[in-house]
Amino acid sequence: MTTPPRVDGRTARSERTRNAIVDAHLRLINEGDLRPTADRIAKLAGVSLRALWSHFADMEALMAASGQRVLEQRDASYRPIAPDAPLAERIDAFCAQRARLLEEIGPAARASALKEPFSSGLQRYRRLHVARVREELTTAFPGELGADGRLLDALTAISLWPTWATWREAMDLPVEEARAALTRAVTALFATA
Repeated sequence: MTTPPRVDGRTARSERTRNAIVDAHLRLINEGDLRPTADRIAKLAGVSLRALWSHFADMEALMAASGQRVLEQRDASYRPIAPDAPLAERIDAFCAQRARLLEEIGPAARASALKEPFSSGLQRYRRLHVARVREELTTAFPGELGADGRLLDALTAISLWPTWATWREAMDLPVEEARAALTRAVTALFATA
């Protein structure tokens, strides 16, 4: 019989505090506070500012941890699409899933956009999100994409947050209409490929 490894109490408390800080940061962002201060984050997490800064060297480090959490949540929420289903069904499933995932990451994407030009960590997470979308596309549409890198580039671009934000925020489309626009664009790109 194998006994589970013993967890040091201090390590467990430290991990709980770190998670509480990241949770508070993301909660504030999800509630619309796109630039939460360290003071507001610490207060919501139930920790002191000193504890916040002992776990994160600066806001960049906290944003990186929050970016990792958003990516993990996105990965947990993603469901593969069967590549052998009819094309129209795959397009519909892909666009439904993209709409759902984009709505889930929306608050974090808005907050990230404010600081991304100045944050190498946030730029890295943007590239990881782009890579995830490219992987979703190549997995769902292997026969249609083949070696056509331009088609994959075009599909990736319309499936990312900036396009979704244009439909949802700049054009004020409801989720279903934005999803319909995405479906139409993806369908049109496949039809002209």
